[in-house]
Amino acid sequence: MSGVMELLPLEQVAFEGMIDVIRREFERFGYLPIATPAMELTEVLLRKTGGETERQVYLVQSTGSAEQGDDPDLALRFDLTVPLARYVAEHEHQLSFPFRRHQIQPVYRGERPQRGRYREFYQCDIDVIDRNELSLRFDAEIPAVINSVFAALDFGEFVIRLNSRRLLAGLMEKLEIEPHVAALRELDRLDRQGPENVIASLSKIGVTNDAAQRLLELAATGLRTGSDAFTLLDEIGGDNDLLKQGVDEMRAVLTLVREWGVPEHRFGLDLSIARGLDYYTGTVYETTLVAHPELGSICSGGRYDDLAGQYTKSRLPGVGISIGLSRLFWQLQNADLLPAAKSTVEVLVGLLDDAGLPEALRIAAELRDAGVNTESVLVPDRIGNQLKFAAKNGIDLYVVAGENERQRGEVLVRNLRTQTQASADRKDVVAAVQAQ
Repeated sequence: MSGVMELLPLEQVAFEGMIDVIRREFERFGYLPIATPAMELTEVLLRKTGGETERQVYLVQSTGSAEQGDDPDLALRFDLTVPLARYVAEHEHQLSFPFRRHQIQPVYRGERPQRGRYREFYQCDIDVIDRNELSLRFDAEIPAVINSVFAALDFGEFVIRLNSRRLLAGLMEKLEIEPHVAALRELDRLDRQGPENVIASLSKIGVTNDAAQRLLELAATGLRTGSDAFTLLDEIGGDNDLLKQGVDEMRAVLTLVREWGVPEHRFGLDLSIARGLDYYTGTVYETTLVAHPELGSICSGGRYDDLAGQYTKSRLPGVGISIGLSRLFWQLQNADLLPAAKSTVEVLVGLLDDAGLPEALRIAAELRDAGVNTESVLVPDRIGNQLKFAAKNGIDLYVVAGENERQRGEVLVRNLRTQTQASADRKDVVAAVQAQ
């Protein structure tokens, strides 16, 4: 089906293996799982989205409602952040704050289907939300989690690019660029559209050519790591209150990330990072693979000081990131960066004749009782065909008790990885398999 990702079984094993690693690393930092419905009230999803999201929302309507001419009051979630804001607002008095959550679920956007772009795709999110104020220390925890996740996934070296929307807004105030939000959206397109197109877009919203050029010059300073990042912040200075606050916050976050133990070559300041959604207000993040910058951001997010406030009178600021897992999986697969997938089935118990079925089933049961994932051949076939089946499906071990083995009280254990085989005493079948 166009616009969705359907995987073959071994590919699905690899995909779910990535989910398992990501979930494990999220939970190492104390993030608890939640799940929200695929559908939300339309007024919730469209209340404060920003960017181009409103044009990509799928509306949901029953046939009966459509026949009556009613407007759709439900829509499929386009990300996991807005539903989280609604969730926290509704369950505020049952949650403990600061509230750390992780969420791994599909989301839906009406994008034009293309390679690696899906209408249904998985996101893996973490967010931490607090009441009234959220310490900048949590902004620094996020890169520590990113570092842990991608180190565990082991796809090669990566770098976490940080910036501050507040700092950017202060720079724009200094350059007399208005409106800030629209200009930030255009800056966010810099890596995709190039400087000339961004300058043209900024001109359309009233930004002078000189101001646009100066803004892009600052954005072109690129990634600054270690002491270079702090030098750049010193050079930016603080010509207005907003800029001074942004610079001070960014300096504090970078210092804290270092104290979290994230290696200095894996994070830094990049003034070109803006993030397109309007609800970001402070620190923003994008993560890229060093050897494959053409893949773009593989993990992004930021701080939102008032998103949940759209659904409650309480002030519930938060910060978080999202991994677009479906697109990332496709990118890694096409860049040949994924390791060969292994089946979740560890052993195939063969069957060479109908008379051997009871014994074959007993062998399989013993292996399963010992915690070994085991598939049984239920219709006799030539051993060569069974070995081909095991190899094609990524099963490493093949165990069979043919007529001769049964007479001798033995089993044959074949290792398809090493292409070796040996006979074992029937009563030692579990030990023989576990020894492989």
